[in-house]
Amino acid sequence: MFQITSGEFPHLTSQFAISSGGGTRKIPFALTEQGVAMLFSVLRSERAIQVNIQIVRVYTKMRQLIVDNKDLWLKIEKIEQD
Repeated sequence: MFQITSGEFPHLTSQFAISSGGGTRKIPFALTEQGVAMLFSVLRSERAIQVNIQIVRVYTKMRQLIVDNKDLWLKIEKIEQD
């Protein structure tokens, strides 16, 4: 588990998910793929199991997206370096 940086946090907020009313905004924590797998081995409720399965599926799709678009990612990195 790791904490999102203050620079990453604004990219996670949306007008639908977070209220605009005052209050302190705390920077959230996130789980790595291995952290999700570990959590999955501990939680036993049906809902927790289903949520963890969905999270693992998202990680799998993200990994496949990166592999499928490797050339595009390399081009973007090159542009950012120039």
